[in-house]
Amino acid sequence: MRARLGTAQAIAATAHKIAHILYYDVLLSKEPYTESIFHLCDEQAHFREETRLRKQAAVLGFQVA
Repeated sequence: MRARLGTAQAIAATAHKIAHILYYDVLLSKEPYTESIFHLCDEQAHFREETRLRKQAAVLGFQVA
């Protein structure tokens, strides 16, 4: 993120991600904290990115195998 946004914005984005995970996944669900929460968020982000890239490829006329 730092390469794209710069140092200050990357720090803010990372803090926002951590705060979001802690608030929604720990405080609201009242489940104990585990490291798997971060892995789940990363998997979801990877899935969203892959879906977005597949849609872009389809718009450009490519077919992903």
